[in-house]
Amino acid sequence: MSRAKWKGPYTNYKNLNLKKKILYKNSEIVPQFIGLTFQVYNGKNYVDVTVTEDMINHKFGEFVFTRGKFSFKKKPNK
Repeated sequence: MSRAKWKGPYTNYKNLNLKKKILYKNSEIVPQFIGLTFQVYNGKNYVDVTVTEDMINHKFGEFVFTRGKFSFKKKPNK
């Protein structure tokens, strides 16, 4: 279920004004953020995210991955 239109997009402005470090990834990207760089916390460290026009109306969490890629280790032949 999506957010009601009369409420507007959810952005945590209290977090954004201080250091441009975002701890909560559920904030929505609005057009005023185009060209700005934010540091988004992925659970271990902060990842730099530069906002472009394609990211509008998406959330910061969509552009920061919290899990690494998994690949099986290849065993050496004996």
